[in-house]
Amino acid sequence: MLYGAMKMSVGAGLKVAFRPWVEGREHVPVEGPAILASNHLSFSDSFFLPAVLDRKVTFIAKAEYFTSPGIKGRLTAAFFKGVGQLPVDRSGGRAAGEAAIRSGIAVIERGELFGIYPEGTRSPDGRLYRGKPGGLARIALATGAPVIPVAMIDTEKIQPPGKVVPKLMRPGIRIGEPLDFSRYQGMDEDRFILRSVTDQVMYAIMKLSGQEYVDIYATVAKRMLAEAAKGQSAEERPEQKEPKE
Repeated sequence: MLYGAMKMSVGAGLKVAFRPWVEGREHVPVEGPAILASNHLSFSDSFFLPAVLDRKVTFIAKAEYFTSPGIKGRLTAAFFKGVGQLPVDRSGGRAAGEAAIRSGIAVIERGELFGIYPEGTRSPDGRLYRGKPGGLARIALATGAPVIPVAMIDTEKIQPPGKVVPKLMRPGIRIGEPLDFSRYQGMDEDRFILRSVTDQVMYAIMKLSGQEYVDIYATVAKRMLAEAAKGQSAEERPEQKEPKE
């Protein structure tokens, strides 16, 4: 009920204000389980995609969105639950990763749509980064559910990281044909199969989005960018003069 109310209010508002265009909506099944694997450019991706689909989409989101203190924190938690997000502790190592996978499998077993960002985090510069095989591929191979590649277009221009007020412009969503990995079902412990499945999905996303592909993880790229910015900041500081004797 809460998801329906959110879709009628937030979803309808997004469609009226931003008028997102959609290609390939027919590739999303009208019933039955499927995994929507998308690139990740903006915080708003998890709202635009469900807004343009008739069916509920369940994503996983970092646990901080559900545990912040105070009235604002409770309202934020209620909002994310209302739009179909599941809390996952991304700082908890392997145990947290296993919990995220179990959550995704549970959504699929209910016959619903599960949304996931294979890059694991937002792109720091608009490029497409290497997909992490631990989540997407394992859920796909454990369940046999089809994987539907999705490309979000220009959402990073609407709400870049750190930007609170979004820019009114028209984003796009391009949905590709389902990818069938059922032939590998049950092989979710084979790391070579996991890597191959993930790479096939990332290639499909790249073709849909037109993004430049970078063969490193986005988390590594973010760390490199932060270190470079830190080094540049240190170079720009005025040198301290030695005190006169």
